[in-house]
Amino acid sequence: MKRTTPLALAACLAAGLLLTPPAATADTDTDTDTDAEPTLVVATDGDDSAPGTLAEPLATVQRAVDLAGPGDVIAVRGGTYALDDDNITITVSGTADAPITLAAHEGERVIIDGAALPASSTPVGGSIPRDERGTIHQEASHWIVRGLELVNGPYGYYCAGCDSNVFEGLVTRENFESGFQLQGESSDNLILNLDSHGNRDPRKNGESADGLAIKEGSGTGNVVRGARLWNNVDDGFDAWLFEDPVTIEDSVAYGNGFNRWDLPDFAGDGNGFKLGGGNPAPAVDHTVTNTMSWGNAADGYDDNGNPGAMRLANNTAYGNDGDGFDLDRSSSVPTANLAVGNGTDARPGSSTGSGNSWDLPGPWGDDDLADTDPSVLTGPRAPDGSLPSSDYLVPVDHPSMGARF
Repeated sequence: MKRTTPLALAACLAAGLLLTPPAATADTDTDTDTDAEPTLVVATDGDDSAPGTLAEPLATVQRAVDLAGPGDVIAVRGGTYALDDDNITITVSGTADAPITLAAHEGERVIIDGAALPASSTPVGGSIPRDERGTIHQEASHWIVRGLELVNGPYGYYCAGCDSNVFEGLVTRENFESGFQLQGESSDNLILNLDSHGNRDPRKNGESADGLAIKEGSGTGNVVRGARLWNNVDDGFDAWLFEDPVTIEDSVAYGNGFNRWDLPDFAGDGNGFKLGGGNPAPAVDHTVTNTMSWGNAADGYDDNGNPGAMRLANNTAYGNDGDGFDLDRSSSVPTANLAVGNGTDARPGSSTGSGNSWDLPGPWGDDDLADTDPSVLTGPRAPDGSLPSSDYLVPVDHPSMGARF
């Protein structure tokens, strides 16, 4: 059986090609294909004893998930789906040739609210049982999940032991732990065009709720593309104790690590991209290209003790309270990166690279940048779901340096 990797799936999405089955056709925005006939339909006015058609939809996403098998397409109509005692749990896998699709129907806004889940009110010092993590909790492979908004849950999306999935156009906001967490033995997943913001963890005083965490696990081939990770209580991105390389590209992290919720004994870290960690931290050669990190409470990019040979190319750190690039415990290769206006622009340590702003003589300031207003980049996404084009933080006189959108 031919294996369909996340990168191949992404190429199909971008080209508007069919993903098996024909009903799972998609372009790069978060709609289901308007020409595709969904296998199962869910609506707020549905009935779980109904057949699950457009005319007679189901009432809950869980019922549709329980009925779905390889090749099926679950289309969720617009509205708010408030969970009560149980999260949405996905344990049945699709196949490489017939993934299962769970998506908003024709661009309708779908909000799944986990505020009433028991784990959403976990007290200070408490722990969240594994099976209660996530408004959506997945331990399955070969799914395409698109266009859902997950709020107020004990984690937004939690996936453990997950292979060969595509998560596209999700919004994970205001959850009581990380917005999106990939954990355990998980390989070949694509996280595409994620917006994750305002996530916090009162139970841990801000110590662990990130925008996106790929942590405490292993697995090759995981890719993050087009993410915006902002105003989370801990880090934008966290790779704590993940043992295999992650590729991060065309993404931004900003405003993380500030105590916007008046949490006592505040413990948020506040890095834009935290690229490792542990005691001891595993040596992992992550790749980070064309990303921006600005206005975070700590570092823009932090190796966090990762001694690996990471490759960082064409990234920009601006106005972070700590270091722009803290790489002094790694053996990384930073190339053509830009750091301006940070507490300290760079701590390269023994890392070797070239063409970075700190390799050139003279100070850097706002006058060296084409634009310092992020409003375009933080505004509406492009029609294909990617980040909008902007001159934000583009250096005026160094066309090959730093990130560009």
